[in-house]
Amino acid sequence: MHTYRAHQDISVLSDQLEVPGLGFLAVNAFVIHAAQPVVADTGLGLPGRDLVASLAEVRWIWLTHPDRDHTGGLFALLDAAPQARVVTTFTGAGIMSTEHPLPTDRIYLLNPGQSLDAGDRRLTGFRPPLFDNPATVGILDTSTGACLSSDCFGAPLPTAELASAHDAAAADPSELRAAQLLWATVDSPWVHTVDPARYAASFQPLRDFGPSVILSTHLPPVTANTDALFTTLLDAPRAAEFTGPDQAALEAMLRGFQPA
Repeated sequence: MHTYRAHQDISVLSDQLEVPGLGFLAVNAFVIHAAQPVVADTGLGLPGRDLVASLAEVRWIWLTHPDRDHTGGLFALLDAAPQARVVTTFTGAGIMSTEHPLPTDRIYLLNPGQSLDAGDRRLTGFRPPLFDNPATVGILDTSTGACLSSDCFGAPLPTAELASAHDAAAADPSELRAAQLLWATVDSPWVHTVDPARYAASFQPLRDFGPSVILSTHLPPVTANTDALFTTLLDAPRAAEFTGPDQAALEAMLRGFQPA
């Protein structure tokens, strides 16, 4: 994990994982350096990922959704920051309770369209056009123009270096487009069943916001030509459906694996 400043007062806690057969997937968390600091997601729970050591005092922990790659450092951070509350939805809190219930006095429930007062700014929740969890709520920061989009706009990239880059512009544009369409079909397979007009309309609120930077959990920051991301994902319903390896394919891969 490494940390860098992505846009004005927002830091990226950058991590990545290799996904066999797909490439390297960024797994980012973010810190919004507001008057009341906000951590957006808490990264991986793998050994060696010490999220708490990377953070100063925080007031809010905004979970864009409660999947494990977004909650890895959550409970260690709650212990280290007793004043912090977890921003999530009713559904998100319910999903979390199946593994490790959140203390009710540490929860702050917020739905898409509602805002959080972080002292010097209001952070507004929104439902990204693509998502893989019903509790997903992204963040719009009107003070910086930043959009924190959760899984939406993600893409597995060919190398760990690209997945850890400080800007998605480091990737070849055509390869990035293909990878984003692949990720859309992997992470949101329901996109093949949607009404195209209603799906296209779901992008309009984000277009109207006009983000200056898009910060996805699973992509390096996009700091220029953000509108190209919308154009790419509008084609997701027509992209090839993803089918993962079956058992026979797994056994073939294992037979071909040569230990170092």
